[in-house]
Amino acid sequence: MTSGEDFFQGDDEDRAIAAQVVSGQKELFRLLIKKYERQVYGMGMSFFHNSEDASDFTQEVFLKTFRNLSRFEGRSRLSTWLYKIAYNTAINSVTRKKDYHSLVEDENIPDNDTPERNLLKKLAQDAILEAITGLPERFRVCIDLFFFYDRSYQEIEAITGYPVNTIKSHVFRAKKILREKLAGYQGSVEGGIN
Repeated sequence: MTSGEDFFQGDDEDRAIAAQVVSGQKELFRLLIKKYERQVYGMGMSFFHNSEDASDFTQEVFLKTFRNLSRFEGRSRLSTWLYKIAYNTAINSVTRKKDYHSLVEDENIPDNDTPERNLLKKLAQDAILEAITGLPERFRVCIDLFFFYDRSYQEIEAITGYPVNTIKSHVFRAKKILREKLAGYQGSVEGGIN
């Protein structure tokens, strides 16, 4: 876990890079791509479910970010602003017939344990995935951004446009539903859902 000082230092670094890119050092934009590419690609996989579309989405998001970087006013973290661009791009690209899938689908279980423990972890992961897939889309989006992207309620508000109290309610209700659905897996799931 990073200290608050490290957190703000990273944010200051992002702002400094953005300012340099806007002032003409365009090649520095690759540093922002390198830092956030994995997260944006993960969001693309959550929405599009295949690597080709997720890669196209990632490229489109960074192109939009580059084109609009001069509009970044620094009122939020650069990452929050970038995720808002990504979220809006995804929402605008996905038809209502396609479902949003949680990033938990793409989590790989490390193979550094006994086969029995790996099997238990895999079964627990499958149960969590099934439980999350059964949540309403608005709950899944909030859960993903809160737990997998480590975004605050205020950042999720900036990204999705949902009011903070609605986000808190969605996360609370989703956790309650998941707790109920996963009650039988408590022994298998390390850490649980608190």
